Amino acid sequence: MPLKNSSPIRWTLWCWMALCLSALALPSHAEKADRDQPMQIEADSMRHDEARQLTQFIGKVQATKGTLVLRAARMEVQQDAKGRQVARLWAAPSERVFFRQKREGVNEFTEGEAEQVTYDNQADTITLSQRAEVRILRGNQVADQLNGHSIVFNNTSEVLTVDGQAASGPGQRVRAILTPRNNAAPPPPNSPTSPSLRSSPGMAPAQKP
Repeated sequence: MPLKNSSPIRWTLWCWMALCLSALALPSHAEKADRDQPMQIEADSMRHDEARQLTQFIGKVQATKGTLVLRAARMEVQQDAKGRQVARLWAAPSERVFFRQKREGVNEFTEGEAEQVTYDNQADTITLSQRAEVRILRGNQVADQLNGHSIVFNNTSEVLTVDGQAASGPGQRVRAILTPRNNAAPPPPNSPTSPSLRSSPGMAPAQKP
C-alpha cells in the first residue's frame, strides 16, 4: 500500500506496523547504469590469487562503481569463469562498512552501514549483515531510516528488505522511521512513486476459513 498524504491516525498506524514487524520491504530505485560500470578500488595493500580468482584488499579500502561507493577495512573479490564478481567487505573492530548510492531519477541517495557487506554484481544486490542500518536521504536530509540484523538492497527488483532475526538465535527488532512527503516537492515525470511498505510473506496473517 503506497505511503501517501494521509490522516494522523493512518500515519500512526503505519509507524506502529513498521516497529512491530520482524521484516519489511521498501522500494529503493538505484541508478541502473551503476551495474555496468567498472569497479575502481583503492587500498593500502592487495594480494591476488590467480588460481582461485580471488583478490584481497586490506587497509582503508574504498571501492566505487558508478554512483555506488563502498568503504571498509578489508575486502575480497571472488570472480568466476562467467565474469560474476562477489565482493565481501569487513569493518575494523567496533566500526562498520559504509555504502552510498544515488537513486534513479531523483535527488535522493541510499546509504547504509553494517559490520559485513556483500555485493553481487550479477544479482545486483547489496547485503548488509550485523548492526545493519540504511538511510534514505532527500537532498542532504535524512528522510527514512531502517535498522535490523540484516538488510538486502536489490537493484533489480527495486526492493529493500530488512530482517530483525539473526539466523543463530534471537535477533534485534526492526526499527523504522518513515517521513511523509507532505512538504516535499512533486517528483519529476517518470520518477519513482512514494515508497510502499509490506511485511515479508512469512509474517502475513493467516486467512480465516
